[in-house]
Amino acid sequence: MLIRRIEKFLRDSGMPATKFGRLATNDPRFVLDLRMGREPRHATKSRVEHFMNTYRENAGAR
Repeated sequence: MLIRRIEKFLRDSGMPATKFGRLATNDPRFVLDLRMGREPRHATKSRVEHFMNTYRENAGAR
């Protein structure tokens, strides 16, 4: 489930939910909406997964 992966990412990275939403989808309410039951489209899910993977790769390179 996407929201669980995002919540783990937020805990591990220390990133606020609104910043994540802004960076990943240009929507600061994205995580809040997911917590309230929003179901994103497949393309949005792919974009969010790509953002998290890229962020982890770049954080590991530091």
